[in-house]
Amino acid sequence: MAFMNPVIALEPWRELSPFEQFAMSLSSLSCTFEPDEASERLTSALEAIGMAFGADECTLVTYGAHGEPCLTGSWAPRPHVPCTAEDLAEMPWLLRRLVRGTVVGVSSESDLPDSAAADRAHSVRTGILVRLAVPIVLRGSVCCALMLGARRSHPEWNDAAAGRLKLFGEILGSSIDRSVREPTPRPAAARRPDGAHTAGHAVDHTADRTVAEGGIIGQSSAIKVALDRLDQVAPHDVTVLLCGETGTGKELFARAVHERSRRRDGPFIRVNCAALPPTLIESELFGHERGAFTDATSLRQGRFELAHGGTLFLDEIGDLAPELQSKMLRALQEGEFERVGSSKVRRVDVRVVAATHVDLEHAVADGRFRADLFYRLNVFPIVLPPLRDRRHDIPDLVWSFIRRRQHDLGRNITTVPTDVMHALTGYDWPGNVRELDNVIERALISSNGDTLQLDYPLQPSPPISGASASTDQTLDAVQRQYIEKVLRECGGRINGAGNAAVRLGLHPNTLRFRMKKLGVVVPGRVDAARQAATQPAVSALDPQ
Repeated sequence: MAFMNPVIALEPWRELSPFEQFAMSLSSLSCTFEPDEASERLTSALEAIGMAFGADECTLVTYGAHGEPCLTGSWAPRPHVPCTAEDLAEMPWLLRRLVRGTVVGVSSESDLPDSAAADRAHSVRTGILVRLAVPIVLRGSVCCALMLGARRSHPEWNDAAAGRLKLFGEILGSSIDRSVREPTPRPAAARRPDGAHTAGHAVDHTADRTVAEGGIIGQSSAIKVALDRLDQVAPHDVTVLLCGETGTGKELFARAVHERSRRRDGPFIRVNCAALPPTLIESELFGHERGAFTDATSLRQGRFELAHGGTLFLDEIGDLAPELQSKMLRALQEGEFERVGSSKVRRVDVRVVAATHVDLEHAVADGRFRADLFYRLNVFPIVLPPLRDRRHDIPDLVWSFIRRRQHDLGRNITTVPTDVMHALTGYDWPGNVRELDNVIERALISSNGDTLQLDYPLQPSPPISGASASTDQTLDAVQRQYIEKVLRECGGRINGAGNAAVRLGLHPNTLRFRMKKLGVVVPGRVDAARQAATQPAVSALDPQ
């Protein structure tokens, strides 16, 4: 009998488009598991998987703390009967292999070894002669297994099929794990009883403005949806994917997930996958041994090790270099990694919260992001709304930023004029909450007395037209155009007063890295280069 390697290499994404579509649908179905409907949804999911593989049976088994198997769900097409607990008792050899982390493939009853007499008898009795079964690893140990059975030969049940089945099993296993864990009670967060503040001559009554949800400001329906999903997932030890535009508060949400989890007393470690070049980020994530490379003069622990027992926040995961995505997948899936310059496997226990402004589904379709890494991260997605979709929250956000900043700046603002608040609520905020924060800080610096004044007028964003409105543009093209627009408005300044980095809500070094990555040229430099190229060359003998 040929045993399959537990580490399965998936076929290139371009050959798996139907598989990816099915996995996305399965992920959407599974992420809404609730205790009162988990059984029905699980049966539907097992039926979908079984039919996709042409199987006569599809079964999910969970393992207890001591490796004891338990039937969680099973499906079989009528008139056949799904797998039962009695059937499991007759497959001890198969279940032992799975709990040890081995992928098992049986192409016929004769493939079973002599030590599998009970399994062979069960195959003869039920007619299920072909098996493909994969272990599912969560938090570093086998928690369940997904098994297919058939009464006829299935040559296509190969290593690639096992890899796909493993991904499906991980989606189901994570959902089941999330649905059965008891939520950790937390103190009720204080909310403002009066809703959004009016835009008139707003006077800051701090007692009337309690900060909602541990620092996340907002009462609009758009932010409430995100907060509700945060409440659902925070107590459960599963991966969270925060999606949204730049500046929408993804790090704030990540910290809220950590603070409301069982890991709240552990470390919260953040790493920006876009801010570091590929040559450094591997060392940042996994650490390095002394002498691993020229500048490695001492041993260094990576962010995964530092986050042991706590939460690791992977910001801008969509910008992770392709050559590191496979190593990231292993670290997330198995909890294992090696430091740079070492062959010793290290294990960690971390909860991962990832964030991205990139549409990862499109990145997978374009071949820029691994499909299996996307499914590993997309266990429980939370979409953060842009500020333009929650304008009613802007007054509360404005007062929150005023209170936070004015003491350090020596200000005592008590009034925001109506025209100023109208300008703030009418602007589209392409930089979202981060841009609003920066604008309020500059306004505090420029304001005298107790009234807030903007240091420059906010212009409503013009409608996008012409070539820039094309739906065929990539996200990189849209980012490049917007960065170039802001640079033109700021006179090409990346540092100093009125610079583009502040307008974009980015660190200047991060902006430079993005510009280099996207091929953005600072306005003025390109014009000078074009002018020099079009002027005739001046000879050394020219009398001028």
